[in-house]
Amino acid sequence: MSNQIEMAKSGGFLLTKVRRVIQLAMLAVLGQWSFYGIFRCPFLVPFVNCQSCPVITCWGRITSYFWGFWLFLPLSVILFGRAFCGWLCPGGFINQMIGKISFSKMRIRNRFLKFAPVGMTIGIVVVLILCIGINNPRSMVPIRVGEFWNSIRLSFEHASLYWLIRTYIVLGLVAAGLLIANLWCRFVCPTGGLLDLFKGMAFFRVFKTSACNDCDACLRICEMGTRPDEANCTNCGDCLKICPVDAIKFGRIPSCRHDQTRTKGEI
Repeated sequence: MSNQIEMAKSGGFLLTKVRRVIQLAMLAVLGQWSFYGIFRCPFLVPFVNCQSCPVITCWGRITSYFWGFWLFLPLSVILFGRAFCGWLCPGGFINQMIGKISFSKMRIRNRFLKFAPVGMTIGIVVVLILCIGINNPRSMVPIRVGEFWNSIRLSFEHASLYWLIRTYIVLGLVAAGLLIANLWCRFVCPTGGLLDLFKGMAFFRVFKTSACNDCDACLRICEMGTRPDEANCTNCGDCLKICPVDAIKFGRIPSCRHDQTRTKGEI
């Protein structure tokens, strides 16, 4: 089994290479907005009140950019499930790069990892309380003057305790990805958790057929430490060529999986 994994890595997946190129492109498209969301956004929950935000240099202030993203995101879930996390999210890309040098990949199945994604549900509840319960207050004086790094320093100096707590928690959890690979994306991210809740309605997805023998070769190569169409699967496609019994497919899930190896629309 280890030889199969090494062959897959050495040969390289064309799909994985394409995904990396797309991730880099999306880092250029969404990276500035993501960065501002963490370090410059005056709201406790970033990315949702951009149209009323005084930080005019943030790309989220661009109406077509802001609404284009929030209209595209649910459409992507309907079509491809949680693929945004594995293919387009700048934060996901950064976490995946950190995960490559993490101390523990935690690509196993156990009771802890089965229930750990409940942290994303907690994240969703916290976001809902902040947005709906207390109307997502501005908790930092937005600094629009000075050079780049100096303006960030001033933002921290003029932030409330709540904003500082929020920011340091997020940064700390991302940094914890050095200990556990993709910790933020797998166990904390509210957006990822929300997409995971609705990915079951997706038209196209990576999935296992009845030929699966539970060897977990897919899990051991997965950056999210999961298996196709299970919790935290982002339809990245890294596992498509690793299965020794060819039990992993992409496309529409057939109504009957018994002994099916090919279905219409699979690649």
